[in-house]
Parts: sequence; C-alpha cells; structure tokens
Amino acid sequence: MPAGTVPLTDEGIVNAVCDAYTDIAGKGVQTAYAEAVAEAFGYTAEQLSSVPAESYMGLSCGNPVAVASIKEGETVLDLGSGAGVDVLLAAQKVGPKGQAIGMDMSTDMIDRARKNAFKQGYRPPQVVFIQTKLTQPLPLETASVDCILSNCVINLLPDAGKAALLKECYRILKPGGRLVVDDIIAKKLLPDAIRSDLSAYIGCISGALQLEQYKTLMKLAGFIDALFVETSGDLEAYKSAGPTCGGVSSSNPSPKCCAATTSVLPQTTIGNLNQLAASYQIYARKVSSDNGAAEKSPPALARWWDAYPKDHLTSSEVASLLRDPDRSNYAIIDVRENDRVGGHILRSIQWRADTFAGSLDKFYDEYGKTKQVIFYCGSSRGRGSRCAAWYQYHLNGKGNTESKACVLEGGYHGWRYPDLVDGASSL
Repeated sequence: MPAGTVPLTDEGIVNAVCDAYTDIAGKGVQTAYAEAVAEAFGYTAEQLSSVPAESYMGLSCGNPVAVASIKEGETVLDLGSGAGVDVLLAAQKVGPKGQAIGMDMSTDMIDRARKNAFKQGYRPPQVVFIQTKLTQPLPLETASVDCILSNCVINLLPDAGKAALLKECYRILKPGGRLVVDDIIAKKLLPDAIRSDLSAYIGCISGALQLEQYKTLMKLAGFIDALFVETSGDLEAYKSAGPTCGGVSSSNPSPKCCAATTSVLPQTTIGNLNQLAASYQIYARKVSSDNGAAEKSPPALARWWDAYPKDHLTSSEVASLLRDPDRSNYAIIDVRENDRVGGHILRSIQWRADTFAGSLDKFYDEYGKTKQVIFYCGSSRGRGSRCAAWYQYHLNGKGNTESKACVLEGGYHGWRYPDLVDGASSL
C-alpha cells in the first residue's frame, strides 16, 4: 500500500492513484468487509445479491444508482467504475436496448469488471468497460449519454482534473441528461500535513474539495443549481479497527468478524475521518434550449470494440503461417456476409458477423483450444475487429489463455498474396 507524500505534479498524482487501485484490484478484498462498507453507504442486500460479490470492493461512498431514475433503453456512464458494481446495477435497469458503460484508469480493475459482467451474462455493446484516464477527454460522443454516475472517484483526481472531468460530463450529456455523483467533501480547510499524506489521498480524504469549491467547479462546467445533499455516511467504515468481535477486542476472532474489519484502503493516522469530511450526493442536469437534440443523439460509442484487447497480424505474418507445413494450430475466420466477391484467403472458414455474437458458445466449443484465431472482413476495421473483440471477451470470461483472438490488418482488401486465395467452407 502507498506510503509517503502526495506527488507534486498532476501526472504523479494520477499515477499514484492508479497504482494503488491496481494493487487493490490484484489482491481483491474480503467479502464481509466489502459488504459492510457497501451497506454503510446505502446498498441494499437485494442489490448486492443481484451482482457478483467480486464487483463491490468496499470503495464506495454512496449508492448513485438508487436515485438516478435510470430508465429502460437509456445510455448510462459510470466514471471510475472499479470492479463494476454500479455498471451492473445500471445494466439491470437499462435492459437489452440500453447501454451501461464503465470507465476506469486501472487496467486490472477493467479486467475484473469485464469478468464480472461475463458472469452476469452481459457482453458488449450492452455492457462495455473502457480503460482511460478520467483527466483526459472522454472517448464518447457529444450529447450522447442520458445519465452519468460516479461513486467516490472525483475526489481522487488532481484539482485541474476534477474541473476538466466535470466539463466533459456536461459535454457528453444529452440535453436534460442527469449527473449523479457520490463523493467526499472536506468540512474545513485541511492542514498541509493531511493534504500531503498519500495514504489519506488514496483513502479519498486529502484530495477532497470544500463544499463551496465543489459548487464553483460545477457551475464552471455548466451545471447550474446543482443539488448537494449530505448523506451522513460513516467514513470510519473504511478503517481497519483490528480484530474485534462484538465490539470487544479479541485475540481469537471469528473469520467473518475479523474479515469485516479488514480494510482494503491504506491506513492513516489522521484521526476521525468524520471530523474532517463528509459523504455527499450531488445531483445536476444539463439544461439546454435545444429540445430536439436528444432525438438526434449519436451512439455514445461508435466503435466499442476498439477498447477491447486483441492481437493484430500483418498479411505477411498470416501468409507465413499458411506456407509453413509445421504450423497448424490456427484458424482463419472470414466474417463477411454477402460481400465476399473476389474470393477469400486460403483455408478461411466463414462465420458471419451478423450471427457471431449469438453463436459465441458454439464458436468457443469449436475453437477454444486453437492457439490463434484470426478474424478478417473487407478492411478488418469493423466486423473483423468486432468479432475478435467478442471472442477475446469470451475467452477472458472463461479464464482461457490457450486461445487468442487476432485481427488481420487491412483485411481482405489489404491481402497481397493471390497464390493464397481459395474457396471456403460455410457455417
């Protein structure tokens, strides 16, 4: 866990926060502790039982989904989505015609969240997790999101990053779109000794703004008349009190009791957190005179598959595979539909993109032990890359490292080996 002082640069702060939460994602958290924190900040037992236990990690300071009035078919974004709890709860509300998007800067958190989504039976584009820095412009279209959530994350950004993110929230919201933020706000000007304490920063205290500072940033971003409500959450719930059972110190506590008091956040010696800061829920809307803009809103993510990892192979690399008689543990998948005029690459197997997502289980049974599964379409920028992303997502959800999704760069249009063009079988 981090120790020392808060870095002097914004980039240093972002990297320190990312490293700390990557460490948390890798180590995991005891379920009893995570449940205790979640319940302390408003999650119900029914909500928690409806998502994987691995999706909540004791890092929240509220329950934004509960008050966000999320409707079926909406596009919802969660900023700093962690292991995915709020995205998965939102996905239940938006349904198959809506979209729930999570963004986090930790690759390990994104991986954990994607696995949790897979456990729930979700796949892109209904549920998408994107690794990105929240201090940078968000990779979403303007006026494309109905509701933005954030749960104890904005306080972790440097002050310039806080301001930039709130302006981005205003940009990507549709007219009338909602912003629901749960965050920590400082009750008073924190002394330098606390503001410079890295453990206290990772623990969401040192970077907290005072109420008037937060209101000013909201107004500068475009959010007029934002509502700030103190929720009276007990910030001491984050702390590790040591092994206690029934409030009495014990040298031989029960596993459940001990687990419930083991904090995932770094420990500090700054005193009672409730005397320094408080949990707030912030609610705001994007006000616009363009009443018809919402009907013309573009998809939030034009190319969701770009956010999902997959290998890329050049034409020469694939040609080398085809010409090597000792290399056979690969498959070449042509995902084109009725636009296959002009032939196809030697030994290709057609598996149409328009049916691919619905037949992933069948495809996995067929190719789950194949080392390289190479997808292509005309250019491999659309259907080929999309199917590769779906397959890699399925592999990761299954914990399969034996097979890997690859994309043929340039697709069939970029293929320059006429001697390696042939017929194909169809499925």
